[in-house]
Amino acid sequence: MQSDRGWWLILPRPVRRLPADLAAVIVLTLLTVLAVFLPIVRETSLRVLFGLPFVLFLPGYAFIAALFPERGSVPTDEETVSRGGGIDPIERVALAFGTSIAIVPLLGLILNFTPWGLRLTPIVLSVSAFTIGCTIVGAVRRWELEPEKQFSVPYQEWLVAGRAELFEPDDRIDAALTVGLVLALLLAVGSVGFAVAYPQPGESFSEFYLLTENEDGDRVADNYPEEFVQGEPQSLIVGIGNNEHETVDYSVVVQLERVEGEGNQSEVVEREELDRFGTTLEHNETYQESQTVTPTMAGEELRLNFLLYTGEIPAQPTRENAYRETHLWIDVE
Repeated sequence: MQSDRGWWLILPRPVRRLPADLAAVIVLTLLTVLAVFLPIVRETSLRVLFGLPFVLFLPGYAFIAALFPERGSVPTDEETVSRGGGIDPIERVALAFGTSIAIVPLLGLILNFTPWGLRLTPIVLSVSAFTIGCTIVGAVRRWELEPEKQFSVPYQEWLVAGRAELFEPDDRIDAALTVGLVLALLLAVGSVGFAVAYPQPGESFSEFYLLTENEDGDRVADNYPEEFVQGEPQSLIVGIGNNEHETVDYSVVVQLERVEGEGNQSEVVEREELDRFGTTLEHNETYQESQTVTPTMAGEELRLNFLLYTGEIPAQPTRENAYRETHLWIDVE
């Protein structure tokens, strides 16, 4: 006992004073981060086990704890007690689920407009930072209240009430409703867990596009160069997005073609390869790099092709056998 007490006193005073429910929120948040990023653990079901409350409950609970640090009074059959500014535990739990469902998508929307984008690491870190930040605010606000006004989770009361509902129901109908509620809750949690653990694969595709830089240095899909000089390089930004649900080896071939005719009657009379390069992308990863194009033939209305391949490049790469293609019509002096 003395050794345990000495270990406890080593911790900083704010940590020792941290309410049990808020301490549990911080611990579960940190365990979720470890379950997501540790190489061995992230491949197990622990990632789902911690991930569900991390997304559906913890952010909202911490947010409600910061808003309502005081204890709520629960009306009884004998008298009605004014609640003041607090909320009772059942309301707190319900609001935790509701606000979590609103907070996490809002954080994702904000991330979508940042350079980090909607990726696993930024989402996990942003939700963790929000949850821990609200937890700290909630703890500080509780400490500012008198002890009898501070909210605390009534574990003992819940255990007694739950045991009474399960093993000492008022009648058979009450017992049947209780059992049905427990079964429905287990079914709902199991269904969500199965959906998260074994998600249905979405549509598989790859993005392939060209960009340029404007005067502010932003990358835009506009103002593509139309005039080139033979032998002089110009830069274009090539973009690839992997949504194939697996790691893919991409290869790009850059060609310049002289085309005669129009529409379905057009024919390639001359073709020269200018460059080829490749990259490997994981699912949901994006590649955007500036590539130099140096035309080797002169003429008007030449077609500058960018051909995308997965895996090996055919012996004769063309627009017809490419996985994705994009092109520009240019004049070369």
